Amino acid sequence: MGGKRGEATPMSHRGAVMASPSVFLLGLSSFLYIISLSAGNFLKDVDIIFGDGRAKIIDDGDLLSLSLDKFSGSGFGSKKEYLIGRFDVDIKLIPGNSAGTVTTFYLTSPWKANHDEIDFEFLGNLSGNPYVVQTNIYINGEGNREQQVFLWFDPTKDFHTYSIIWSPRRIVFMVDEIPIREFKNHGSRDGLAYPNGKAMKVYATMWNGEDWATMGGRVKSDWSEAPFTAWYRNFKAEEEVKEKPFAEEAVEKENYEKKLKKARSKYLVYDYCADEGRFPELPLECKKQSNS
Repeated sequence: MGGKRGEATPMSHRGAVMASPSVFLLGLSSFLYIISLSAGNFLKDVDIIFGDGRAKIIDDGDLLSLSLDKFSGSGFGSKKEYLIGRFDVDIKLIPGNSAGTVTTFYLTSPWKANHDEIDFEFLGNLSGNPYVVQTNIYINGEGNREQQVFLWFDPTKDFHTYSIIWSPRRIVFMVDEIPIREFKNHGSRDGLAYPNGKAMKVYATMWNGEDWATMGGRVKSDWSEAPFTAWYRNFKAEEEVKEKPFAEEAVEKENYEKKLKKARSKYLVYDYCADEGRFPELPLECKKQSNS
């Protein structure tokens, strides 16, 4: 098992959809470059998808808040679909006692049995305890690929940047330009799948996950603290990603891999690829990832 577990039970936001820089930083780019950039304005780029007034766009579209109370959460979705790209947003998470709350930033294709999805989920906790960030990937409707890390800072004090890089070769999750997870495309060999054939929209939601999100559901939300509110800004969607030439890739690869390994060795909470109790026969992709 990949480090401590118990702050949260792996799960996803299934059901929540009710109703960066143009050149990557050296060593953290996952060896990619950007073709086009869409710097977001929430008024122009997203729709409020649920919440009955609990989601609010302010500051002429530069800032968006999502709130949750005991009656409903809230969320927004991009107007545009994307097929490959880099997606960044700055988030300031719920302060204080956020137990039972789930705040998200993710991509998903239309919600069908065979949908693809790439998730950031921020699992609330009691005051003074670190936030858990859960990532998950659905391919053709199949998820159960959860990994969790502790954040190494207080994400409620200021905005921090969360990024999903989705290229033909790999998916990378990043926090403030630090890679925390990589999921490689091994092709269709041996029945291994990869999300590269369905266009996705970008979503962010906040909802009640008190049955599982904090200490496996043992700690419930304190609704006297509601409404719970998180803030989003600087949404960017960079639409087309191409691989860099081999010479540039070789220069960047070593530093990137060192940073990824360091972050995971220090902050990894849970890795489905190390959960033999849950998966007596580990998924084939886990074996491929460890050998690549």
